[in-house]
Amino acid sequence: MLSGAGGVGHAVVTGLDGGIGRVDPFKDMKNRPQAGHGTNILLVGTDGRDKVTPEEKEKYRLGGAPCHCTDTMMIVHVSSDRSRASVVSIPRDSYAEVPEHTDQNTGEHHNQHPVKINAAYAEGGPALTVRTVEHMTGLKMDHYLEVDFTSFMKTVDVLGGVQICTARPMKDSYSGLDLPAGTHHLDGGQALQYVRSRHTDGSADLGRMQRQQKFMAALIHEATGSGVLMNPVRFREVASTLLSSVRADQGFGAEEILSLGRTMRGFSPASSEFATVPIGQMSFPVKGIGSTVKWDPVKSRKLFMELREDRPLARPAARGQDAKGRPPGATVEVAPDRIRVQVYNGTRTDGLGRRVDDALRATGFRTTGKPLAGGPGDLHRTLVEYDPRWDRSARSLAAALPGSDLRPVKGLGPVMKVTAGTDFTAVRPVRAEARGAGEFDTVTGDQAVCP
Repeated sequence: MLSGAGGVGHAVVTGLDGGIGRVDPFKDMKNRPQAGHGTNILLVGTDGRDKVTPEEKEKYRLGGAPCHCTDTMMIVHVSSDRSRASVVSIPRDSYAEVPEHTDQNTGEHHNQHPVKINAAYAEGGPALTVRTVEHMTGLKMDHYLEVDFTSFMKTVDVLGGVQICTARPMKDSYSGLDLPAGTHHLDGGQALQYVRSRHTDGSADLGRMQRQQKFMAALIHEATGSGVLMNPVRFREVASTLLSSVRADQGFGAEEILSLGRTMRGFSPASSEFATVPIGQMSFPVKGIGSTVKWDPVKSRKLFMELREDRPLARPAARGQDAKGRPPGATVEVAPDRIRVQVYNGTRTDGLGRRVDDALRATGFRTTGKPLAGGPGDLHRTLVEYDPRWDRSARSLAAALPGSDLRPVKGLGPVMKVTAGTDFTAVRPVRAEARGAGEFDTVTGDQAVCP
């Protein structure tokens, strides 16, 4: 929507500011990071459903009480020359330490303490969310934009829906998503199911973030390719629908849209790139909070420095290496970093479970890091047990353990169970089909949309 203003001028944005819900996320903020180059927008999606109709709640599985937290969080970096937008997803369960603050609900004063990052919104709203993100990333946020379920669905519908392609069937009983393999035109409610789904395979929140990125690329493609943004009447309709149902800081309104739009007239999906904060530990336990996602301190710091310096993230890897700098391996359906594994030692060989766990982790699998004793004690052939709902993940894991025995176990859940046998020698490197470039596994928008 940003690029359309450049083609239609002031007339179509006059009066749009009045419809925006205003927040002041930067009030009284001190010791903020120094500004870098380009523009940083913190985009958050909340689970607010106050305006969702009873029919929509039932149809799109939106029942239950909202947690009043951020369901989605992304940093959108627009380059200083307005030729590129870099979108970085932040896992909702990221380990974070919120700064000292007063709880907006109870009025209680809190010192700095650990939380899952999506809880910062519940404790201190947009202001604490911004402070927490700036503290963790070292990036100064220039703007804040908040979207809830209702505004999301309305915006997709006024654009006429989006087109999504799925290589294989996707079904999630929690969100109600049920898509066969192929090309689909999704309306607002269906698009919400698509971006909220976490139970289509074992990838949980990582897979959900990739779908959100794919959706954003499709939304950009629809907005820039359909002519909507260059048509004054249609642009005003889209802009008024979006802006009437979002919350933003005072400085992010029609004039800012116009300013960005003037130099983004040629914006397309290829001008956008998508990445996720590099993860060091998928299951980092924190007392009183539970399992959190711990960022890789070195790689994440480097990624945020790239944004600060206004450099693209999608730079190609060196010849003979994959996007993470490893030699390429066998191609599998599901990426190793989307597969959770618990390793057991099925033999009497001391330390074998640790060897297998370390080798799988080094190849990218999300092992628990805590191998256990188990099995008959004289298991010859390494065994991979899996829930039939995660058969694709199981096949990908078995490819890394040549000669292993695959055994379905109903009700096992998304965590694969590997029992090491005496036949184990080494883990075979595997990788999903190339989906990103550079060390941050970055995907450009034209790679994410339907061909």
